[in-house]
Amino acid sequence: MTRVAIIGTGFGGLAAAVRLKQAGISDLVLFEKSDDVGGVWRENTYPGAACDVPSHLYSLSFAPKADWSRRFAPQAEIHQYLRDVARDFDVLRHIRFGTEVRGAAFDADSGTWRLHLADGGEHEADVLVTATGQLSRPSTPAIVGLDRFEGTMFHSAEWDHDHDLTGERVAVLGTGASAIQFVPAIASRTASLAVFQRSAPYVLAKPDRAYRARAKKAFARVPGLLRLSREGNYFSNELRSLGFNTEPRLLFAHRAAYRRHLREAVADPALREKLTPTDPMGCKRILMSNDWYSALQLPQVEVVTDRIAEVRPHSVVTVDGAEREVDTIVLGTGFAATEFLAPMRITGRGGRDLHEQWKGGASAYLGTVVPGFPNLFVLYGPNTNLGHNSIIVMLEAQVGWVVQGVRALAEGRARLLEIRRDVAEAFDAWVQERVGHTVFASGCTSWYIDEHGRNTQNWPASTLTFRRRLRRLRLEQFEPAPVAIPGGARAKD
Repeated sequence: MTRVAIIGTGFGGLAAAVRLKQAGISDLVLFEKSDDVGGVWRENTYPGAACDVPSHLYSLSFAPKADWSRRFAPQAEIHQYLRDVARDFDVLRHIRFGTEVRGAAFDADSGTWRLHLADGGEHEADVLVTATGQLSRPSTPAIVGLDRFEGTMFHSAEWDHDHDLTGERVAVLGTGASAIQFVPAIASRTASLAVFQRSAPYVLAKPDRAYRARAKKAFARVPGLLRLSREGNYFSNELRSLGFNTEPRLLFAHRAAYRRHLREAVADPALREKLTPTDPMGCKRILMSNDWYSALQLPQVEVVTDRIAEVRPHSVVTVDGAEREVDTIVLGTGFAATEFLAPMRITGRGGRDLHEQWKGGASAYLGTVVPGFPNLFVLYGPNTNLGHNSIIVMLEAQVGWVVQGVRALAEGRARLLEIRRDVAEAFDAWVQERVGHTVFASGCTSWYIDEHGRNTQNWPASTLTFRRRLRRLRLEQFEPAPVAIPGGARAKD
């Protein structure tokens, strides 16, 4: 039995653990199905994996790092950073590694959550915090015959490092954020590489560079310099919120930069036409790369824009009848981002199933709490994703709010924290109305939109607005009404 149970040890889970400990709440446990911390940065080890948010901003505010190797950090360095955070802030002793949570049920009699573990065990906690993220479950496309392919096939998030692609005929399905990084890393050593593109992405040049030793020393020694770099990156990115969420025409500078990058990088008019997006800019994720376009111009690389009709045991066939023999298929097809908290089964008050409640589209008040599910906090929940800034900013705002909630429970200022349904519904109506006027609603098909056509991913305003709304937890928004418990005893129904 613990005060708080946290599922996941990526940025969200570690930030929650550190901030709770700093608030004097050390009775907590983190459940991690793997044998190491890191979340998506542990799992995604494909060649070329790196961040597209500046390193100083893609860091936890309470754990600044002065010696990032590059302006945009590679995967291995971010993973090590998370390991260092877990060690330096004494979180490791709270983690149960190799322990997968299959489900959790709220017990109204005791006012606690009972977690069901994959090994058959159970764990009870007053508060449940899920930090499993939106990008943890690889998505496999529904393509006829894909399951009958007899060559090697793997998803970019499950990269087979034992399989050598040298001299192989390779097919890459997808041209999203992962493919744009691993294709340039593998293209030169393949015999042939067919890149199957459903829609062309907007690609900007990446302003990346290695930090010199003297710059690292300055960030470490000059008071306020590292914070100034972080804040500068933050506010520069935050200005783009106007283009994404208010007036898409304000993205004109980014559109001009994209056109210049494509024009300067690709001389062949036919290929340039293939690589020209037809969707409004920002409707899908804007990507950054300095070697994507050059990789696509290698003699052994082909960009295929015809839809795939079927996959045969040793080939991929497109609707125009062309058949391309391949040895390996790499799926760069993203994640099941709209299936929040799956495959866990979360059961709230009265046996209510969370996924059943969300069958028409996931929603949560401030992306964090759900009516009918007391003392449950969801990090990186519905409508907290961004197109313009760092998700770390959103996570830290949520974590601060969670800490306030846990302290209110610990101090006896509330028996349970269950958001009122009217509050949650009013918030959801505001989100959906706002998101309908953003660039994300401009007509394209993206992973932001679920099967019902509902945007369950994006926050339709600035991060400043999000942070302001989570600055103070208001007990009057929760039900049942707060009931004082003398001495701050552990809350029970």
